[in-house]
Amino acid sequence: MAVIRPFAAYRPNRDVVSEVAALPYDVYNRKEAKQVVQANPKSFLRIDRPETVHPDDFDMYSDAAYNTAKDMLNEALQDGTYVKEEAPAYYIYELVMDGRSQTGLVACASIDDYVNEVIKKHENTREEKEQDRIRHIDTCDAQTGPIFLAYREQEEISVIIRCIQQEEEPVYDFTAEDGVTHRVWIIDDEDDVLALQKEFASLDQIYIADGHHRAASAVKVGLKRRKEHPDYSGNEEFNFFLSVLFPDSELAILPYNRVVKDWNQKSPEEFINLLSGLGTLSKSEAAVQPEEKGTVGVYVKDQWYTFSFDPELRNDDPVEGLDVSLLQKHVLEPFFGIGDPRTSDRIDFVGGIRGLKELERRVSDDAVVAFSMYPTSISELFSVADAGLLMPPKSTWFEPKLRSGIFIHKLT
Repeated sequence: MAVIRPFAAYRPNRDVVSEVAALPYDVYNRKEAKQVVQANPKSFLRIDRPETVHPDDFDMYSDAAYNTAKDMLNEALQDGTYVKEEAPAYYIYELVMDGRSQTGLVACASIDDYVNEVIKKHENTREEKEQDRIRHIDTCDAQTGPIFLAYREQEEISVIIRCIQQEEEPVYDFTAEDGVTHRVWIIDDEDDVLALQKEFASLDQIYIADGHHRAASAVKVGLKRRKEHPDYSGNEEFNFFLSVLFPDSELAILPYNRVVKDWNQKSPEEFINLLSGLGTLSKSEAAVQPEEKGTVGVYVKDQWYTFSFDPELRNDDPVEGLDVSLLQKHVLEPFFGIGDPRTSDRIDFVGGIRGLKELERRVSDDAVVAFSMYPTSISELFSVADAGLLMPPKSTWFEPKLRSGIFIHKLT
């Protein structure tokens, strides 16, 4: 049983929402983030990444940084940039990218469902990344970036959402600089709210698609607040975290490609021989984007290859059967000596949104070989999570990205 409840959001005024809405804080490095904020001082990124309004040598993990975020957020909530919903509501959030639409429900999920694994995970988190968002959430007393959740589609939920989209005007409708259109509707009719709560309560599992660190951090802040308030009732806002829930049928996962920076004292010829012994390898006149599971594109010495793993190397295990796992087990670790791709500085990960040209650029610049991957499917993600297992790092890349700053969930 999943607890998915409405909340009274702080939302940007309609005339500034397109300027405020920002891509997630962790898609930028420090230099890129500062450039975004300098170009658009209203961007919510300045609050998610407060070091962007300070000199380059400013300590981005200092108390002063998080206090800066708090001060800027409070100013925005008080100066008319944001308005507060009068009563708890759900929100429909539609994103349209390259003609493809995905529509989710903005709500608050329960930290108890996370702890009790009703909300299932498929990735490990890193302590240092958690600590950053824990301090940001706790100091700001707010969650500002929604967690991307997924569920197996329920027709009853879809019908309610579609009817509202067809019958009512959105409160927001804008297209961002990257071409992604964002539309938002409010669900405040009592019957619709109760119906949605009931339908979500019938779900046994919900899955984190993207935002594992934000989810873990929000939960840890909630548990911290419980210790600070031993008389808590369970209904306080800190018991819940900001989320957008999408049906699996509408989600698309892009590949998460790999580049390796050196030959590990081996040669390109040895590498080609290795692949030839692991499956079928053939030259390609064009860049290779794999079209089926078990196939990898390989770019080395200005030449693209199509490589297919021998069927005997594949298996039905939810994790070991993933293409990224096959590549790690049979190529990256034994040949390149990359035992833990999460910590190795000899491998980089390139989101599929950057395209194959970016892989070619990296090989000409600072890498020796690139691998274009067939994307992990949402059903594979569900299977891994259902088995209580974890995917290898950088297995999935979701697009389009949810914007931060459109919905603010205050904890008190």
